[in-house]
Amino acid sequence: MSRTRTAVLISGRGSNMTVLVEAAKAADYPAEIALVLSNRPEAAGLAYAAGQRIPTLALDHRAYPDRGSFDAALDGALREAGIELVVLAGFMRILTPGFVEAWAGRMINIHPSLLPLFRGTHTHEQALAAGVRVHGCSVHYVVPELDAGPIVAQAAVPVLPGDDADALAARVLVQEHRLYPAALAMIASGRARLEGGRVILAEAARDAGGALLSL
Repeated sequence: MSRTRTAVLISGRGSNMTVLVEAAKAADYPAEIALVLSNRPEAAGLAYAAGQRIPTLALDHRAYPDRGSFDAALDGALREAGIELVVLAGFMRILTPGFVEAWAGRMINIHPSLLPLFRGTHTHEQALAAGVRVHGCSVHYVVPELDAGPIVAQAAVPVLPGDDADALAARVLVQEHRLYPAALAMIASGRARLEGGRVILAEAARDAGGALLSL
């Protein structure tokens, strides 16, 4: 089986990266984690990936004079590694429009809210302040506008009485760890595809009631 060569970009411990690596160990998983790359050489996730015998690369953004030059180096590294799909997993950099457009339809992100609600940072605090009863996470394609790309899959959690941001974040993270490997598998296998700015799901990606199997 040909597997999609995938790079995971991180800036820290990379907890979502670790679950993707574990999922990709299955012989029938359609994506191969071919590179773990960080903009921070000290990122703990790099050591984990190296321990799993996955190629790693650190590109320290502080060594580049501007975002454009960093993104050019990032683009070159991904292409040199033969990467077909880019997965952002806690990558704390705003990418330039040129880079995003170069990887259009081949780059995804996971965001800790039910988009289009609560874009940007501090999403759990935003959810609590808004008084919503349901919160969650979304996997989406990356577009130049922040957190605005077509949505691949989502998972929801209840907002419970007495929740603070930390408690809510922990509940959402559990679902992130379930959702991201499932969404990546759908994309890498072709069961989720981008058409006309929308994500089209194959029938195999749904259950008999029409729900996403990844939820």
